[in-house]
Amino acid sequence: MTTSLGSELAELIPLALVITLSPLTIIPGILMLHTPSPRPTSIAFLMGWVLGIAGLTAGFVLVSNALGGLNKQPTWAPYVRLVIGSALIVFGLYRWFTRNRSERAPRWLKSMTSIGPGRAFVTAVVLVVINPKVLFMCAAAGLAIGSAGLGTTGAWTADAVFTATAASSVALPVLAYLVAGERLDEPLTRLKNWMEAQHATLVAVILVVLAAMVLYKGIHGL
Repeated sequence: MTTSLGSELAELIPLALVITLSPLTIIPGILMLHTPSPRPTSIAFLMGWVLGIAGLTAGFVLVSNALGGLNKQPTWAPYVRLVIGSALIVFGLYRWFTRNRSERAPRWLKSMTSIGPGRAFVTAVVLVVINPKVLFMCAAAGLAIGSAGLGTTGAWTADAVFTATAASSVALPVLAYLVAGERLDEPLTRLKNWMEAQHATLVAVILVVLAAMVLYKGIHGL
């Protein structure tokens, strides 16, 4: 049975929002706006972030394609969804029960305010790969896309939508800064602080809801 693109996107958006709401997504992007050359540095970081997410997700799409899932939903697809859904529930419950713990930005992030465009691009790609939350969400999205039987065009469309959503919390401040400049410093700082305080609860709720959706599709496909 082939999954429609619209149905698949409904499953991918919550996965992307987990990345979008993460402080280690938002804070580095905002810090790029406080470097000696904020405009070129923030644009370079955004490019690296987008390419990193798109490329990592595409890698897992290709893994599914190698197993025969790109043009036709394979028999193992429901079991993949059951595994992903179960893992998301565990992670979501963990985030819920630890939501009151303080999660501040690592100290090494402060050094990013002195970097230039080239290093910003590389840093963004590295952060995509070494951040377990981003890595797992890209893996889950890529495997879901690749096992949905969307075909080549549908698969890469889904990858593009997932990437755009996941990178939106970096893209929007950068693009807004290009227009408004330093007038956004105070609002962006308030946003960063609010996300640090509230993101765990938001992510926990999104993960549990998403897990229920994935498990339902997995059980329904058996």
